Amino acid sequence: MTDPIQKLREYGYELPAAKAPVASYVPITRSGNLIYVSGQISIGEAGVVEGRLGDTMNVQQGGNAAELAILNVLSHVVYSAGIPLHEVKKILKLTVLVCSADDFTEQHLVANGASNLLVGILGDKGKHARAAFGVTSLPFGAAVEIDAVIEV
Repeated sequence: MTDPIQKLREYGYELPAAKAPVASYVPITRSGNLIYVSGQISIGEAGVVEGRLGDTMNVQQGGNAAELAILNVLSHVVYSAGIPLHEVKKILKLTVLVCSADDFTEQHLVANGASNLLVGILGDKGKHARAAFGVTSLPFGAAVEIDAVIEV
Protein backbone atom coordinates (compact mmCIF):
# COMPACT_ATOMS: atom_id res chain seq x y z
CA MET A 1 0.00 0.00 0.00
CA THR A 2 1.14 3.52 -0.75
CA ASP A 3 2.25 5.56 2.25
CA PRO A 4 -0.79 7.44 3.67
CA ILE A 5 1.12 10.75 3.72
CA GLN A 6 1.90 10.32 0.01
CA LYS A 7 -1.77 9.52 -0.63
CA LEU A 8 -2.74 12.72 1.22
CA ARG A 9 -0.46 14.66 -1.11
CA GLU A 10 -2.15 13.03 -4.11
CA TYR A 11 -5.41 14.51 -2.79
CA GLY A 12 -3.68 17.89 -2.57
CA TYR A 13 -3.28 17.93 1.21
CA GLU A 14 -0.45 18.09 3.71
CA LEU A 15 -1.06 16.90 7.26
CA PRO A 16 -1.57 20.07 9.32
CA ALA A 17 0.00 20.76 12.68
CA ALA A 18 -2.16 19.56 15.57
CA LYS A 19 -4.40 22.33 16.90
CA ALA A 20 -4.16 23.13 20.61
CA PRO A 21 -7.35 22.71 22.65
CA VAL A 22 -9.34 25.93 23.12
CA ALA A 23 -11.23 24.82 26.23
CA SER A 24 -10.86 22.46 29.18
CA TYR A 25 -10.19 19.12 27.48
CA VAL A 26 -7.34 17.09 26.01
CA PRO A 27 -7.14 16.50 22.26
CA ILE A 28 -6.66 12.75 22.64
CA THR A 29 -7.07 10.06 25.24
CA ARG A 30 -5.45 6.67 24.82
CA SER A 31 -6.53 3.43 26.44
CA GLY A 32 -4.52 0.42 25.36
CA ASN A 33 -4.63 0.24 21.59
CA LEU A 34 -7.50 2.74 21.24
CA ILE A 35 -7.15 6.46 20.66
CA TYR A 36 -10.14 8.74 21.25
CA VAL A 37 -9.72 12.02 19.39
CA SER A 38 -11.74 14.99 20.65
CA GLY A 39 -13.93 16.85 18.19
CA GLN A 40 -11.95 18.68 15.53
CA ILE A 41 -13.54 21.45 13.49
CA SER A 42 -13.30 22.36 9.82
CA ILE A 43 -10.25 24.60 9.94
CA GLY A 44 -7.52 24.86 7.34
CA GLU A 45 -4.73 27.19 6.36
CA ALA A 46 -7.20 29.98 5.57
CA GLY A 47 -8.94 29.65 8.93
CA VAL A 48 -12.24 28.20 10.06
CA VAL A 49 -14.60 27.08 7.32
CA GLU A 50 -17.82 28.62 8.59
CA GLY A 51 -21.34 28.05 7.40
CA ARG A 52 -24.66 26.33 7.76
CA LEU A 53 -25.51 23.50 5.40
CA GLY A 54 -28.74 24.11 3.53
CA ASP A 55 -28.42 27.83 4.17
CA THR A 56 -25.00 29.33 3.32
CA MET A 57 -23.31 26.10 2.13
CA ASN A 58 -24.10 23.23 -0.23
CA VAL A 59 -23.27 19.53 0.20
CA GLN A 60 -20.03 19.74 -1.80
CA GLN A 61 -18.76 22.65 0.30
CA GLY A 62 -19.75 20.74 3.43
CA GLY A 63 -17.89 17.66 2.22
CA ASN A 64 -14.77 19.79 1.70
CA ALA A 65 -15.19 21.11 5.26
CA ALA A 66 -15.47 17.52 6.52
CA GLU A 67 -12.18 16.71 4.79
CA LEU A 68 -10.48 19.51 6.72
CA ALA A 69 -11.98 18.31 10.00
CA ILE A 70 -10.76 14.73 9.46
CA LEU A 71 -7.29 16.02 8.57
CA ASN A 72 -7.24 17.70 11.98
CA VAL A 73 -8.28 14.40 13.60
CA LEU A 74 -5.40 12.62 11.83
CA SER A 75 -2.96 15.33 12.85
CA HIS A 76 -3.64 14.48 16.49
CA VAL A 77 -2.98 10.80 15.85
CA VAL A 78 0.42 11.68 14.41
CA TYR A 79 1.50 14.67 16.50
CA SER A 80 -0.32 14.24 19.83
CA ALA A 81 -0.27 10.44 20.04
CA GLY A 82 2.99 9.99 18.12
CA ILE A 83 1.55 7.29 15.84
CA PRO A 84 2.58 7.43 12.16
CA LEU A 85 -0.42 7.06 9.85
CA HIS A 86 0.93 3.84 8.34
CA GLU A 87 0.72 2.29 11.84
CA VAL A 88 -3.02 2.97 12.21
CA LYS A 89 -4.74 -0.42 12.31
CA LYS A 90 -8.34 0.74 11.86
CA ILE A 91 -10.55 3.81 11.96
CA LEU A 92 -13.32 2.40 14.15
CA LYS A 93 -15.91 5.16 14.56
CA LEU A 94 -16.57 8.75 13.53
CA THR A 95 -19.16 11.13 14.89
CA VAL A 96 -19.78 13.93 12.39
CA LEU A 97 -21.60 17.06 13.52
CA VAL A 98 -22.89 19.24 10.69
CA CYS A 99 -24.09 22.79 11.28
CA SER A 100 -27.41 22.62 9.47
CA ALA A 101 -30.50 24.56 8.58
CA ASP A 102 -33.66 23.13 10.15
CA ASP A 103 -34.79 21.45 6.92
CA PHE A 104 -31.37 20.11 5.82
CA THR A 105 -31.36 16.30 5.77
CA GLU A 106 -28.15 15.38 3.93
CA GLN A 107 -25.68 15.29 6.82
CA HIS A 108 -24.70 11.78 5.72
CA LEU A 109 -23.54 13.15 2.36
CA VAL A 110 -21.48 15.88 4.03
CA ALA A 111 -19.88 13.21 6.24
CA ASN A 112 -18.87 11.31 3.10
CA GLY A 113 -16.18 13.96 2.57
CA ALA A 114 -14.34 12.65 5.62
CA SER A 115 -15.19 8.99 5.05
CA ASN A 116 -14.10 8.97 1.43
CA LEU A 117 -10.82 10.70 2.24
CA LEU A 118 -10.04 8.16 4.99
CA VAL A 119 -10.67 5.22 2.65
CA GLY A 120 -8.69 6.96 -0.07
CA ILE A 121 -5.58 7.32 2.08
CA LEU A 122 -5.86 4.26 4.37
CA GLY A 123 -7.70 1.74 2.17
CA ASP A 124 -9.74 -0.83 4.10
CA LYS A 125 -8.23 0.41 7.37
CA GLY A 126 -10.11 3.65 6.76
CA LYS A 127 -13.56 2.02 6.58
CA HIS A 128 -15.50 2.79 9.74
CA ALA A 129 -18.79 2.97 11.59
CA ARG A 130 -20.26 6.46 11.63
CA ALA A 131 -22.96 8.73 12.96
CA ALA A 132 -23.76 12.02 11.24
CA PHE A 133 -26.29 14.52 12.45
CA GLY A 134 -27.24 18.15 12.25
CA VAL A 135 -26.72 20.74 14.96
CA THR A 136 -27.72 24.40 15.09
CA SER A 137 -24.21 25.69 15.78
CA LEU A 138 -20.61 24.61 16.33
CA PRO A 139 -17.62 26.31 17.97
CA PHE A 140 -16.26 29.33 16.07
CA GLY A 141 -19.09 29.04 13.54
CA ALA A 142 -17.51 25.93 12.01
CA ALA A 143 -19.49 24.02 9.43
CA VAL A 144 -18.33 20.57 10.57
CA GLU A 145 -16.86 18.92 13.68
CA ILE A 146 -15.64 15.32 13.84
CA ASP A 147 -14.46 13.09 16.68
CA ALA A 148 -13.05 9.60 16.23
CA VAL A 149 -12.12 6.30 17.82
CA ILE A 150 -9.03 4.77 16.21
CA GLU A 151 -7.24 1.47 16.77
CA VAL A 152 -3.45 1.59 16.72
